[in-house]
Amino acid sequence: MPEPAPPAPGGPGSGEGEPPVDERLLKTITGFARTLRAAGVAADRERTRNLVEALARLDVTRPSDVYWAGRFTLCSGPDDLPRYDRCFAAYFGGERAVAAPPRATVTVTRHLLTLGDEGEGEQTGGDAVPMTASRVEVLRHRDVAHLTAAERDEVHRMLALLRIGRQRRRSRRFAPAHRGRIDPRRTVRETLRRGGETARLRRRTHRTRPRRVVLLIDVSGSMAPYADTLLRFAHAMTRGEPRATEVFSVGTRLTRITGELRHRDPATAMREVSAAIPDWSGGTRLGEELKEFLACGTYARGAIVVIASDGWERGDPSLLGSQMARLSRLAARVVWVNPHKGSAGYQPLTGGMRAALPYIDDFVAGHSLAAFEELAGLLAGARTGGPRRMR
Repeated sequence: MPEPAPPAPGGPGSGEGEPPVDERLLKTITGFARTLRAAGVAADRERTRNLVEALARLDVTRPSDVYWAGRFTLCSGPDDLPRYDRCFAAYFGGERAVAAPPRATVTVTRHLLTLGDEGEGEQTGGDAVPMTASRVEVLRHRDVAHLTAAERDEVHRMLALLRIGRQRRRSRRFAPAHRGRIDPRRTVRETLRRGGETARLRRRTHRTRPRRVVLLIDVSGSMAPYADTLLRFAHAMTRGEPRATEVFSVGTRLTRITGELRHRDPATAMREVSAAIPDWSGGTRLGEELKEFLACGTYARGAIVVIASDGWERGDPSLLGSQMARLSRLAARVVWVNPHKGSAGYQPLTGGMRAALPYIDDFVAGHSLAAFEELAGLLAGARTGGPRRMR
């Protein structure tokens, strides 16, 4: 059952004269409290209500106000502080205030997540039972298609806390630097301020920005056991770099779902994605959908394109091959994620996979949490495929 939102200040059961709270703030704080409980912090209903009341009197656009209000109201002891810091950085998209932890490339809190469903912490008075390290390690390597509902929820919680770095690419814009080429404009301005005497040469270098990642996720019937987990991985990527991530679903039609995945709460994002995709568990026409994707704009140019599919192509495999050739010329790198590649003895024998393989830079598995961690490392800069240079 969905978790009841804490009473809004100014509503029934609250004192008169308290400022009203925006409904979006209630949803955001409720989702944050759910994430904290999954990590072992006793952020129960009463503590969540205290945070909402505190934020009603603060500036919610300032990360430092939100960070310290949550730390004072939701944490019950010193053991909660590192968990709170990790969850705050993960939930609010890497934004961190004073005393928040430094950002890592890939981090999963493997020892703090709880067993059971989300309401278990409240039923036991808010005390979450931590999962043992050995149990988490076993769960990391299990195929998500063979998990129980409770185990799959646990993997989804870990994916929600996955911190995914991003490769950087050189921008056309410049920034002041101690080394690099001479900046003539700043040097001339400095000279004029000194009455025509050149005292110091000013220098500049190119800025960097995160490289765009485009994910095409197969939601056909053959990918049904893995589609939800792949979409949650896409949600973690979108939340971390919303301006440098694009996500599409492919099946019998191409659907852009980037906007739906930008919601911070994973449960809300998945509900919106489910409503937006019209062709769940249908067929697969990868060649036609890839042709439409390449024709609809410049999403692929200079980006890392990740195709998550098992390669079962109902259309003409030659069309898929020709479109993959076009994609390989436009994209900086092409990564194909196939859940079946994690199975022992797997061979890419389907028509779609055989047509696509010559144009793939990295062919990786996507069947377990450990496989998703390896994929996150690849997107953060690790090289596992061919020697192709990033453009």
